[in-house]
Amino acid sequence: MTRPGPTVLVALPVKDLVNAKQRLVSALAPDERHDLAAAMLEDVLDALDAVADLAVHLVTRDPQVLAVASRRGTPCLAESANRGHTEAVALGQRVAAERGFGRFLTIPGDVPCASAEEIRALIAALGGGPGAAFVPSRSGFGTNAVLLAPPDAMPLKFGEPSFANHLDAARGRGLVPTVLELPGIGLDVDAPEDLRLLLAHGPRTRAGRLLHARGIAARLAATG
Repeated sequence: MTRPGPTVLVALPVKDLVNAKQRLVSALAPDERHDLAAAMLEDVLDALDAVADLAVHLVTRDPQVLAVASRRGTPCLAESANRGHTEAVALGQRVAAERGFGRFLTIPGDVPCASAEEIRALIAALGGGPGAAFVPSRSGFGTNAVLLAPPDAMPLKFGEPSFANHLDAARGRGLVPTVLELPGIGLDVDAPEDLRLLLAHGPRTRAGRLLHARGIAARLAATG
């Protein structure tokens, strides 16, 4: 029996917005970090919403993120506690398998330059068969997106050097990993130098516009 509706469940883990982006403490004030995290989340949701055949779910227990989801009509998978990115993704995998989805995609909420075109390329990478596709972070050490078919094809564990570890784990499961270098998805904004990359590559994103509107872009330029 063919499963009706979308065939790809997307899990987008978001821990919280209030304490987001601690590595940017030296560059941004608390309210700036909060607003940037919120803008980046909406950028990623915009890109996902422009792609057909995706059942996008936020994985969170943060009230502010839940409010964003409610406003946008995005379903949520509620966590009982903030146990980390790996556990949030695992929850998404379990739900995808239980609900009969053929494929599972996870992507973080801090890749504002991700585009619908990149997401479509990732979805197409496995064709219609089983497998695992990975998008590395810009550094090459982290894993910024994963597509699995079926959703429980392999366990996932995040935190550098997760990219190399994921490739090894896939091969250990008898999978031939597919690697896609996608610069938008690859640019996760974590450190001060990433803010300049965001301004260079994503000036029209919500996050990029926020940096200009709040005077952060000018401040970064003044500090070289």
